Amino acid sequence: MGTRKLHLNIAPLLQEHGIQIGRDYLFDLLQRHKLLIRRRKRKVITTDSRHWMRKYSNLTIDLRCERPEQLWVSDITYIRMGNQWGYLSLITDAYSRKIMGYCLRMDLSAQGCIDALQMALAGRLYPKRALIHHSDRGSQYCSADYVRILKEHDIAISMTENGDPYENALAERINGILKTEFNLYSSSGGFEHTCELVKNSITAYNEHRPHSSCDMLTPAQAHLRHGILTKRWKQYPIKTVNDNLQTENTMQDLKPAKDSQ
Repeated sequence: MGTRKLHLNIAPLLQEHGIQIGRDYLFDLLQRHKLLIRRRKRKVITTDSRHWMRKYSNLTIDLRCERPEQLWVSDITYIRMGNQWGYLSLITDAYSRKIMGYCLRMDLSAQGCIDALQMALAGRLYPKRALIHHSDRGSQYCSADYVRILKEHDIAISMTENGDPYENALAERINGILKTEFNLYSSSGGFEHTCELVKNSITAYNEHRPHSSCDMLTPAQAHLRHGILTKRWKQYPIKTVNDNLQTENTMQDLKPAKDSQ
């Protein structure tokens, strides 16, 4: 869940045992044991917007989320399984950051997105409220079956317009969290094992991971709230090995010198 959230979660346990560990010390401790989150570059393209199907306007510009199930964002990401790829379709509530629906398949057909959408619809807590579904312009989201389901449930359809990932930044952010914090870049097992890994990771994300965009509530907790949630995140400098070496050298310089004999 990242060092800062880990530090927040273990604080009561540390206090119970009379242990004082600061955030920076925890960063250094995790790095020494090679337990910090690894960040990798994207390798697989999952969006094909060069198709003849209808594309919709972006309804999310200047939209302010004030309640759950006001806006859903969707995207597809990939998981390497040996010498092949699995494709994970996700639908996330923009207000609570709760992953409402997901589906892992071995192909990029629209069926994976449809299955994730059906799961999300079945898990709605506020089915009578107006909802916008936002996605990229990929063929899966423009397909007749996917659009039909959205219209049958009176869900407004919104799509990115310029191919800019920032137009669907929240969905991209969720992909990054699952990959970096839950190590879903790859799986050493087969398809069934990976499905179980995805299920457990999403359950942990929804129910146990505090979210800095939701007043440090878990997504499941935030989904029960209403009104603007406090954002508790900010841009932190990325600690590097050189930073840690400099800190260690500084600490050595600050130590009192031993009396010479």
